[in-house]
Parts: sequence; C-alpha cells; structure tokens
Amino acid sequence: MSPSNRGSGLAAVTLVLGGARSGKSLYAERLIESAAGRGIYCATAEAKDAEMARRIAAHRARRGPFWRTIEAPFELPPAIAANALPDAPLLVDCLTLWLSNLLLAGRAIDEEEERLCAGLHCAPGPVVLVANEVGLGLVPETPLGRRFRDAQGALNQRVAALADRVVFLAAGLPLVLKGG
Repeated sequence: MSPSNRGSGLAAVTLVLGGARSGKSLYAERLIESAAGRGIYCATAEAKDAEMARRIAAHRARRGPFWRTIEAPFELPPAIAANALPDAPLLVDCLTLWLSNLLLAGRAIDEEEERLCAGLHCAPGPVVLVANEVGLGLVPETPLGRRFRDAQGALNQRVAALADRVVFLAAGLPLVLKGG
C-alpha cells in the first residue's frame, strides 16, 4: 500500500494510539475532516448502561453533520469493506472496545484479528483506527484483565505493522511513530 493511494491524501491505513482521554478520537476526527468532504464514523461501543449511553450521545453531538455513523460492535471487517470509500474515509473508534466485545462474547480473537487485517489491506478507501495503548500502566489484577491487556497489545502491534501511518497521542499532543 502506498501512503495515499486511496484518493483523499490520507494514508491508506492510519492507527491512532494513546491512553484513555488522551485526545485520540478528536485527533482522528480532525485528521479526516481536514482531508475529505465527508466521513464515515464506525462506532464499536455498545450502550449497555446509562453512563455509556451519555458518552455515545456526547460523541455524536460533537461530530455533527460531516459524519455518517454506522455501528459495528462485532462485525468490523465487513463494515470496513462496505464503508471505507475513496471520497469518504472511515474512522473506526475504537479497536479497544471492539476487542473487549469479542473477548466478552467468547469469539476467537486470532481469527477476528486475521479478518480485520485482511479487511484493512483490501479496504477501498482510507481507514483511520483508534486504539488504547493499555500496556503503559499497572499489571491488571484479574486473569481476564491480563488476557485483555495482552490481546490489545498484540492487536495494536499487528495493526501498526500493516499501517502506513501510526500516531501516538499524549495530553492531546501527537507524536508520529511511523509514516509522514
């Protein structure tokens, strides 16, 4: 893949990493807004409680009419294939919630990662993915927490390896790790 082979001037695949509340989503949104006339927002969160419903509503309100929102809490690869368009880049927010959904549903993580990577490679338009960098903190107390942390680290490494551009956010400030 060449860094801008999908029509908008964006890299074909961009991964935006950072800790919780680091500014990842806003950075990714602005990246697409500055490069295209419209964008597709692929949400992976599920509103399973009132607090999460409020967070989702706040995200939607902030985005405005530039964005068309689709939801893909589980079936991310087909959502990428159907919605990443050369003139409307796709923002996946976020891989962390997608992975959490898969783990809690008992899905085969390695197979799902393989499908995701294949889908990214074949996406017809630019894709910007947001993910938490979870390996910078304490070791989780529970086996599930440790399994999630390990799986998220592996997923981030796989996506970063195939991405044309990788950006790390800390305190709202971007640090380009890969690509221009």
